[in-house]
Amino acid sequence: MDGFSKHSKLEPDEFYYNEDGYIVFTEKYHLKRGYCCQNGCKHCPYGFDKTKGRIVKK
Repeated sequence: MDGFSKHSKLEPDEFYYNEDGYIVFTEKYHLKRGYCCQNGCKHCPYGFDKTKGRIVKK
């Protein structure tokens, strides 16, 4: 089983490929997952600020 087969279960509006070919998860995906991974994701709906190392309320 290759590493990309798990992505076949994603809905089209839960991710997109950026100009470098990387998968970028959307806010919908993060909300569906249900928690913040604290990696500073581009579309993090939880308000995690990687520079401060904590969730910052919006």
